[in-house]
Amino acid sequence: MARGPGNGDGLEIAGNFDFYAQSVGGPSITERFLLRIVIPRDFPKTLPVVYEKGGRIPPTGSFHVNSDGSLCLGSPLRLRWMLSKAPTLVSFAELCVVPCLYAVGLRLAQGGQFIFGELAHGRRGEFDDYVELLQLQSLRDARTAIVYLSRKKRCANKKPCPCGCGLRLGLCRFNSRLREFRALAPRSWYRELLT
Repeated sequence: MARGPGNGDGLEIAGNFDFYAQSVGGPSITERFLLRIVIPRDFPKTLPVVYEKGGRIPPTGSFHVNSDGSLCLGSPLRLRWMLSKAPTLVSFAELCVVPCLYAVGLRLAQGGQFIFGELAHGRRGEFDDYVELLQLQSLRDARTAIVYLSRKKRCANKKPCPCGCGLRLGLCRFNSRLREFRALAPRSWYRELLT
């Protein structure tokens, strides 16, 4: 891959992205995709955007390609959470890019569904993922948790816990789970997830 100046906001890397991957119980593949990765100046606060430039991935929502041509690597909160322990470009490639391209590569070669299952493309899929990530029961509960993450702690702690226990958030064990996510991003970032 070659690097070059971005559009003033960071750095761009473009070229062949070669990898070998295997999932638990799944087949192994060796693949190559031609990628363009735009790395923002404020990485890891803002995550890179990845484009497949070789024309192998159909530019449709069914292959999780966004309307701007970028790859949907996962929900914003999950990506940020996965990178929180090792916020490096290598971790971004290993944890976010390779799993996506592994699933796409298998689907291109074998047809059928994505190997890891599939969420809906877009906002619905993001909130379905938040239900799982936050270990809640419903989309409404996940939205409530995101609302609480967008507010000051002392205000959110007075509200009913979204886990459904009947306690207010400040008295529930779920508060420690939200504390982990509160450390990942400022309140303004969570407000943007709600728009």
